[in-house]
Amino acid sequence: MTEIAQAIGSQEWLDDIAKPVEKAVERAFPGERGRTVKDGLHGRWLGHPLHPVFTDVPIGAWMMAQVFDALGATRRTRAYDNAAKVCITTGLLGAVGAAATGLADWSETGRDSRRIGFIHGMVNITATSLFLASAIMRRRRKTPGAVAASSTGFAVAMAGAYLGGVLVYQREIGPHHALDWNAPDKFTRASALSDLPEGTKRKVRVGDVDVVVGRHQGKLFALTERCAHQGGPLSEGELKDGAIVCPWHGSTFCVDSGKLVNGPSVYDQPCYETRERDGFLEVRRR
Repeated sequence: MTEIAQAIGSQEWLDDIAKPVEKAVERAFPGERGRTVKDGLHGRWLGHPLHPVFTDVPIGAWMMAQVFDALGATRRTRAYDNAAKVCITTGLLGAVGAAATGLADWSETGRDSRRIGFIHGMVNITATSLFLASAIMRRRRKTPGAVAASSTGFAVAMAGAYLGGVLVYQREIGPHHALDWNAPDKFTRASALSDLPEGTKRKVRVGDVDVVVGRHQGKLFALTERCAHQGGPLSEGELKDGAIVCPWHGSTFCVDSGKLVNGPSVYDQPCYETRERDGFLEVRRR
């Protein structure tokens, strides 16, 4: 199954098909207000990605619809049929939230991950369409066609769930990329102060970790080098208004605290204590 995901990720022609969707997402979130809304869909307010919260709803509800359909086939009662209808409707509502949050997250990916994410979305749209068709057919009465549509939809949804797992567990879309358990607990030399004039930053190795250090607005700072969002190199980013901007997807963090200013990251950036000693900048874990 891994080979299937790798094959999807290598299909460059998908970029042209996905481009209109990408532009539509950009138009849907214009300006500062749009960025605020998009950060909300990413899950900034929650402290971790919001998309997985919504995906549990359709998967769980549609799975129970299969159970109730199976029970309804063996019992002469409409109670199971009605329960299946409720589950399908609940899943459809959850799918709307999953689609909105998924599109927001997908728009901040690139290359292979974006291609796999695009197919992941198309597969889930197909599954949702099948369940919607089943719900419409069930409005009057349960029919074999309605059951067949929901059963097929569930199988398709499982394929989409597999691709979602690839994105999270293999492509690492969503996990915190800046956690570093090897940061020094004691003050450790990071850089000569003479190498850090105002408005500059650089990547340094401190013990077993990479750290971006610099001087901005008269203050020294030190953050984990890898962006929490997808591991972008903060040392190559821009210093702006007391913050550093990741060059990959634009996540912005306060340099003096690591606090998240703007997404798509939903995590704060690990920040180090700093001090000056004998002409050197020293850092340690906060």
